Amino acid sequence: MVLCRSCGHRLTAPDTDSWLVEHRYTGRLVCHLTGFSMPKPKACPSCGAEDSLVPVGPGVERVEEEVRQLFPQARTAVFSSDTVPDGKSARALIQSMADGEIDILVATQAAAKGHNFPRLTLVGVVDADLGLRGGDLRAAERTYQLLAQATGRAGRADKPGRALLQTWTPEHPVLQALAAGDRDAFVEAEMAEREAASLPPHGRLAALILSSENAMAVEKVARDLAEAIPNAERLEVYGPADAPLALVRGRRRKRLLVRADRDVNLQAFLRVWLARVKVPASVRLTVDVDPYSFL
Repeated sequence: MVLCRSCGHRLTAPDTDSWLVEHRYTGRLVCHLTGFSMPKPKACPSCGAEDSLVPVGPGVERVEEEVRQLFPQARTAVFSSDTVPDGKSARALIQSMADGEIDILVATQAAAKGHNFPRLTLVGVVDADLGLRGGDLRAAERTYQLLAQATGRAGRADKPGRALLQTWTPEHPVLQALAAGDRDAFVEAEMAEREAASLPPHGRLAALILSSENAMAVEKVARDLAEAIPNAERLEVYGPADAPLALVRGRRRKRLLVRADRDVNLQAFLRVWLARVKVPASVRLTVDVDPYSFL
């Protein structure tokens, strides 16, 4: 993200609760949620201080700078959406790696998916536990999959590979399983935790997302839904509350979550419930059963 050193203001996309990220190669600030982009301002839009906006966090471009300072003799390249915008450029960069023309590749997570680097023997992941933060049910599952893919890039040919993960939570089951190379241990721990909480696949979930440009309208529908919940056994409704992304493209968002035992007819419950509430045209209601995303 980008913030002001003078007043602490964090730059966000217009009408969206999403931080802007600096892309130094293009000289622009980008919202990775909506795709909005803009030139980096010369002054803070909040306090007016000039030359006070700085990027915070270990972005790929900052890591590249430090790599070049630490290893000035190494041939360094970057794999990101700015430097590798299409399949042709990706193939060219990978071929350069295979030909021994690149010593260090600084990459985003895109490089972990579906690409083969025969000469790669060492992988380092910065902020490896970043995806574990927040309230996403599948955060551990997604993080394990991504890190397993990333670390699996090393040592695919005749040379052995090694992976280093930077983490604040080395005791987390995801990091423990990766360090031990024990996928079954992660699956067992994750399934036990979900079973204890009656979460998928041992239970059912549904997310109701309300959004509107009219904040009062979305608040009213959210309250009406909360007051109209049918009586049901082995089922709980949580909310309404602000969605994790409470403002997207000028639309206010509220969320209700339903958790039900596996044998409960969740769709029938939802039909009865939604029939009790009138949703005006100004409010959009989205129902996602067993959602993959919790934003």
